[in-house]
Amino acid sequence: MANPAFSRNAAFSEKGGVAVATPTAEELAAHYNQPSANAVETDRMTVEDTIVKSVVSFVILLAGAAIGWMTYPTIPWLWGVAALVGFVLALVNIFKREPSAPLILAYAAAQGVFIGGFSLLFETIYPGIVVQAVVATLVVVGVTLALFASGKIRASKKATKVFLVAMVGYLVFSLVNLFIMMFGGANGNPFGLRGEDIPGTSIPWGIVIGILVVIMAAYSLVLDFDAIQQGVRNRAPRKYGWSGAFGIMVTVIWLYTELLRMFAIARN
Repeated sequence: MANPAFSRNAAFSEKGGVAVATPTAEELAAHYNQPSANAVETDRMTVEDTIVKSVVSFVILLAGAAIGWMTYPTIPWLWGVAALVGFVLALVNIFKREPSAPLILAYAAAQGVFIGGFSLLFETIYPGIVVQAVVATLVVVGVTLALFASGKIRASKKATKVFLVAMVGYLVFSLVNLFIMMFGGANGNPFGLRGEDIPGTSIPWGIVIGILVVIMAAYSLVLDFDAIQQGVRNRAPRKYGWSGAFGIMVTVIWLYTELLRMFAIARN
């Protein structure tokens, strides 16, 4: 249940990594006598280079979102096609042995078009909700990154086990809820069981579930950051920085869509 962009990739494993030839004593001496080199010169993954790749990916994502937003009124089916294309590209990138920058950027573009159309759909019904979701996403990502960078929060085996159990439960609930929505259950509520109130209260289940999902997404980001650091420690080839960018993108998109849905349920 960990981010498949990292869990299926040996470059980010604590038990190994990508095979790298062992340098000789002469090569080591020559290496340490040289001035410090960047990721391009060493062809090794670095945190800084992964950040650059992540920024490029999100720029493409935002460009795609602009296209999806502008074309939704005239081509309303485009965002649905983009969602399908993005899903297929996600699977291709997950199961591909080595990362491919063009495929990851294509995923960013397709998901961007989906996010743009999806966002405008919600914005039409609930004006102002997109700004709320964007700001909330930036806050969650920013706070999580700051806490991780300061060393105040780290991934632990115990917390990861709890996270995995919660993820399984969430996936089961999501599948059941989708089934109910498809067959008109939950009194025709557009959000299914998420839109139903908790017995004895006026609080929808979707609010409580949404808060839990935001916490899970934040911890997923911690796992992503930790995996990137592990890839750097493993001295993975530079191209694996694209895997890091892809993994973060998957988590942030999940976080944004969940926040958008949670705010919609709160205003419904």
